Amino acid sequence: MRFGVHTPLQDTSVPGLRALWARIEAAGYDWISVWDHLGSLAGSTDTLEAVAMHAALACSTERVRCACLVYSVGYRSPLVLADAIATIDHLSDGRAVLRLGAGYLAREFEAMGGTLPPPGARSAQLAETAHAVRALLDGEEVTVHGRHVRLDRARCAPVPVQAHLPLFIGGGVERFPIPLDAAVADGWNVPMATADDARRKIAILRESEFAAGRPIGSVEASLSVGLCFDEAQIPQRFGERWPALRPAICAGSTQQVIDTVARYVDSGADRLVLSVRAPLDEALADELDRFAADVAPVFR
Repeated sequence: MRFGVHTPLQDTSVPGLRALWARIEAAGYDWISVWDHLGSLAGSTDTLEAVAMHAALACSTERVRCACLVYSVGYRSPLVLADAIATIDHLSDGRAVLRLGAGYLAREFEAMGGTLPPPGARSAQLAETAHAVRALLDGEEVTVHGRHVRLDRARCAPVPVQAHLPLFIGGGVERFPIPLDAAVADGWNVPMATADDARRKIAILRESEFAAGRPIGSVEASLSVGLCFDEAQIPQRFGERWPALRPAICAGSTQQVIDTVARYVDSGADRLVLSVRAPLDEALADELDRFAADVAPVFR
């Protein structure tokens, strides 16, 4: 089992994030991600921009994989996104990871002057974008005249440092995008799933790999889960949605957290990404240190 940390960009600061990233890397985690939102999930608009902070993460670390969990395909052209990720790969000396998602927050689409497309349209756009971005990152010249993606002899240059920059697709819907992940992605991520839900979805992922003619286990199964040892702090940390999120939050004593992680291991997960919330303070950094020292070694 591999462990990473997902650091939100709401209600925080660049110095605060840089300090936390340094603590995470020093603690031995191998993955740090940011998010792609146009406003705070807490309801304010105090949120730093994803591509800029993904680049900052690349420049502020030396060892960890640098990701965004996930880029909404409705916010940027595939060519713009591919060029940005390739540049971030150069900034990080080959540590960038691209994660794509369909988007889901209506108010963000409305803030851009549009409306949230229906699920089918978002799924189709995710599929078209994933195929186009994969080809661009692999150095191909891409011409696409799709329903959602239109490119004319587009190229991503320079190409990434990595010969094959990892592409993950995020989402918990079982009809889609899991089959897409199995067809084109290097990894799949579902946010805040219970261990039982994760077990079912990972089984579908493995079946989809077989159907796509890929070796079983070739797509990394990644799960985002919460972390908050002090259960009394969960409402403050995770906001008004905390009751719905609680089953996917690792909380309680060290042994209770170990037991929760063990259930995710048994579900077939390859990686857990610990999703934390502001304030990104010393207490939170201490919790991440505690997890790295007392929980993670049990599963290595």
